[in-house]
Amino acid sequence: MKTNNRANLESLLQERNEHPERMEEIDAKINETFRQNYAILVMDMSGFSRTTVRYGIIHFLAMIHRMHGIVKPIISECGGTVVKEEADNIFAVFPDVKSAVEAAIDSHKQTAAVNTTLPPEMDIYLCIGIGCGDVLMLEGEDMYGSEFNLASKLGEDLAERGEILLTSAAFEKLEGDQQDWQKMELSISGLELVAYKRLEST
Repeated sequence: MKTNNRANLESLLQERNEHPERMEEIDAKINETFRQNYAILVMDMSGFSRTTVRYGIIHFLAMIHRMHGIVKPIISECGGTVVKEEADNIFAVFPDVKSAVEAAIDSHKQTAAVNTTLPPEMDIYLCIGIGCGDVLMLEGEDMYGSEFNLASKLGEDLAERGEILLTSAAFEKLEGDQQDWQKMELSISGLELVAYKRLEST
């Protein structure tokens, strides 16, 4: 029986709050049960608000459904696992940064190909952030961690449509040619970030 679920985490956190003198012991148990290392991909559809206002929520839900049909097989083929979906966002993990980048590039290519067959109001554009590091993984439902938070900031808030942004940690773990990436200094919510943007056209 899997123990890395939300109920077990909440039980351990409750125990930690009630027994601060055992904090180190409980933290060690949480880390042993939940901590895993992944490359983390956060994918967001560009233009949610504009599209919804102009064409209505049903139109946009249909676009999300189409996007899922395109990118989920790509994520799987590249060795990734979808952890959760929220509105027009997909959160997935990969064994390494190279696999996550390949999934991001292929997702951009496939959505661009599909866009050529659809009217403009149905075009799908993606913004993608990728981090890499330890997360507390709740099996099949959620994850928590600094690199997950940073990847979410990049994918949801900072990446423009068609862009792939890496955190510094992800860039350091990226295998292969790193010359295709441009260093960027970004700021959001009082947080100063260094990220890397893929330059090659996708």
